[in-house]
Amino acid sequence: MRRFEGKNVFVTGAGSGFGRRTAQRFAEEGARHVYMVDYKQERLDEAAPSIEASGAIAHKICLDMGDMDNCVEAMAEALEIDPRLDVLVSNAGAWVDVPFIDMATSDWRRILSVNLDAYFVLAREAAQAMKKTGGGVILFTSSIVALGHGRGFTAYCVSKAALVSLARAIAVECAPYGIRANCVSPGPADTQQSVDLVGEELMDKWRMHGFPVVPANRLADDSDIAEAFLYLASDAAKYVSGVNLVVDGALTAQTYDVPES
Repeated sequence: MRRFEGKNVFVTGAGSGFGRRTAQRFAEEGARHVYMVDYKQERLDEAAPSIEASGAIAHKICLDMGDMDNCVEAMAEALEIDPRLDVLVSNAGAWVDVPFIDMATSDWRRILSVNLDAYFVLAREAAQAMKKTGGGVILFTSSIVALGHGRGFTAYCVSKAALVSLARAIAVECAPYGIRANCVSPGPADTQQSVDLVGEELMDKWRMHGFPVVPANRLADDSDIAEAFLYLASDAAKYVSGVNLVVDGALTAQTYDVPES
């Protein structure tokens, strides 16, 4: 399929994981300009060739998304190349594993700056451009922790819950301009972020033997999440806005099993 022929797509966290695969899939389906944002230049350098091999023009933008001014400048750079933006996928994330009671104010502020402030600024700038050109799609990577809590990840969980609310706000306020906004909430996944959290040895064990916490008994892979983004960005979802699409192998559908002893 070539659902995004000639479209312009802006993806953050595009150097690895969900963002990288999502950017690749948009390129494979015909996107013209793919703006790739990441804070590590080497990841962008590694990811860009696969975008270009699919016929898209890869634009590498390396910056720290914890600075809102950087986000404004990144979007301005893209819009200078072409004033039309069809799809924004805000996916970059930050986290810190520390108990709530011990969390430093600087940790709290850093996580929210990357996981919420940057999403707000990019969405606002994108919406202003989309309004001028007849509409577009704004998509956020939230998480199933938006629905509950994971110990040690207070700032991360709060920011992801806030993104669901932000997407709904954009969906309602920007509907008159032909702009849709939605979230994708992944469950546990096989990504670089997961490796950074638990280490390669444990990830290899889960890859080989399954992940029984999830009813589907496996971790999500990057294509599982990329395909959700492409669906929401496509005309197949043209009446879908303000939703949080959970992609978690039935994890949040489960309550509990009766103990055997």
